[in-house]
Amino acid sequence: MDPLSNVLSLLKPRNYFSAGLDAGGDWSIQFPDQQEGIKCGAVVSGAGWLSVEGVAQAVALKAGDCFLLPSGRPFRLASEMGVKPIDGAKVFSAPCRPGLSTYNGGGDFLLVSCRFSLEGRHASTVLSMLPPIVHIRDRAGQATLRWPVEHMMQELRDPQPGSLLVVQHLAQLMLVQALRLHLTSGSTGAAGWLSALADKQMSAALTAMHADPGHRWSLPELAKLTGMSRSTFAQKFKEVVGVSPMEYLTQWRMLLAGDRLETSEDPISIIAQTLGYESETAFSAAFKKVMGAPPRQYSRGRTRPARGRQALPA
Repeated sequence: MDPLSNVLSLLKPRNYFSAGLDAGGDWSIQFPDQQEGIKCGAVVSGAGWLSVEGVAQAVALKAGDCFLLPSGRPFRLASEMGVKPIDGAKVFSAPCRPGLSTYNGGGDFLLVSCRFSLEGRHASTVLSMLPPIVHIRDRAGQATLRWPVEHMMQELRDPQPGSLLVVQHLAQLMLVQALRLHLTSGSTGAAGWLSALADKQMSAALTAMHADPGHRWSLPELAKLTGMSRSTFAQKFKEVVGVSPMEYLTQWRMLLAGDRLETSEDPISIIAQTLGYESETAFSAAFKKVMGAPPRQYSRGRTRPARGRQALPA
């Protein structure tokens, strides 16, 4: 499994809300703090502005654009930023067609949006490494994103039997395609594994570690996969990812271990062995350092301690 699939599988994104917005005339809608997760939106037609609290510049949106909001901050959508906003709850609580809210007569701006909750324990692994606004501009080759957006709008406009399940699957496809396009855009933002995936050499090393996390990877072995010298690889990896290759490998192993402790009946000794640790003591020490608690405290069915240090670099 590739690194992006690995991380998203671990986070278990769940689409809990999808809707369409059809706005017209002069309009401005303010949305409050969001729960920890990701909001994904795509403009079907028209143009408008997106502003996120704490971000100096508003983003101009046009038909075909997509955006991700991973920070949970309040945000505003508007035809023009000078228009006085109204509370978003008033728009989406008004009587409307199932899944599609019309504001100010509609007809000028059409948006499809989805909200995803993430596995709370690991949410920061993705959210902290994305900027407050991920803006994916419309360009040639985005048919893979347009297809789920258009089909979701059709389901929201004219719900059929099974529409809820169809919309949830389309929302998942939207999220993955948006992240893919963000990776290929060359503007992945701050250091982190997501930025590394956009780099061919760093991606080769990440893919190898994710494909076989229990292998006893060495710095020379990983450098060889990238076609770089050991020192050059180590320096570039830390610059792009934010930590050394061995630190990254340890952090990824501990995330996998935490998931298995929560979801399987495997004993700690077996988990340690499959992740490359001959000694349960060494594994437990690494686990506590990364996850903030010993594996036995973290394990299944018990009250979880507060999360320790960030599991993957921002």
